[in-house]
Formats: sequence, C-alpha cells, structure tokens
Amino acid sequence: MEEREYILTLYGIYKNLLSTKEREYFKDYYFNNLTLQEIADNYSVSKAYVGKYINSISKKLSKYEECLNINFKNTEIKKLIKTIDEETRIKIENIIEK
Repeated sequence: MEEREYILTLYGIYKNLLSTKEREYFKDYYFNNLTLQEIADNYSVSKAYVGKYINSISKKLSKYEECLNINFKNTEIKKLIKTIDEETRIKIENIIEK
C-alpha cells in the first residue's frame, strides 16, 4: 500500500485519538493540500516545525496501528467476508462500516 494511502487509512481509524491541533495540521496537509510553508504561515510557526509535527503525527498513527492492529484486522475480515454468502456478507459489512 502506498505510504500516503496507508497514513490516510490510519487517520480514518485513529483520528479521534489525536488532539484537535494534530487533526488540524493533518487535515491541512493531507486533505487541503497546503504546503508546509502555508501551514506554517497559518499557525505562525516555522516550516521546519510543521514538517516535524506532521512526521510525528504519522509516527503516532503508525504506533497506534502497531499496538491495536485495527487496520490489519479490518483487512483480514474483508478478505474473509468475500468468501461467504452475499446476505451474510452485506450484514457484516454494514456492522463494520458503522
């Protein structure tokens, strides 16, 4: 899986474990496609600080996955449900997506 896609997937799973500030920086960088300099200007900090902060958020998300394995488990479950009947598969997918 591409690194960016992987980090975005982890963010979707673990975002509620991040602080408001971490979520804002992450969204500005990954979803709003702001440059490090634009983010730095918006928050009156240095570009280097933003780069280190974004990197630390990514490491934190990876650490959460390392400890909790939710993304891994979701991937394995999705593989398994492809092998069962459609009605049961749909019910399970609906539960997982809630």
